[in-house]
Amino acid sequence: MKKQIVQTSDGQKPIGPYSQAVISGDMVFISGVVGRDPASGNMITSGIKSETQQAMQNLKSILTAAGIDFSHVMKTTIFLTDLKNFSEMNEVYGSYFTGEFPARETVQVSALPLGANVEISMIAMK
Repeated sequence: MKKQIVQTSDGQKPIGPYSQAVISGDMVFISGVVGRDPASGNMITSGIKSETQQAMQNLKSILTAAGIDFSHVMKTTIFLTDLKNFSEMNEVYGSYFTGEFPARETVQVSALPLGANVEISMIAMK
């Protein structure tokens, strides 16, 4: 099956050998995204809400570049360095969806790239 690479300057630039997203058939696989400002390249450090908001905006840009939006998201995986931030992260995350929410898991990890406190990946369908 053929794959199409999704790349947008409006989403955060990858920090390693991976694509922002890959489309295969009707499936869109979006790599983990952190709260890094795509314009400056700097991490948002003003709190978990702001960091989550930037991560979701980065995801929105990638979804848009793939020709879809949050209503097409089937599953998300959320990594937090501290589950004490779950409630605040969840408030911001939830505001990007209307109606039916995607399947999801949230796990605590010891560390994330660039010192991030939250990283989110998604699987969507066109």
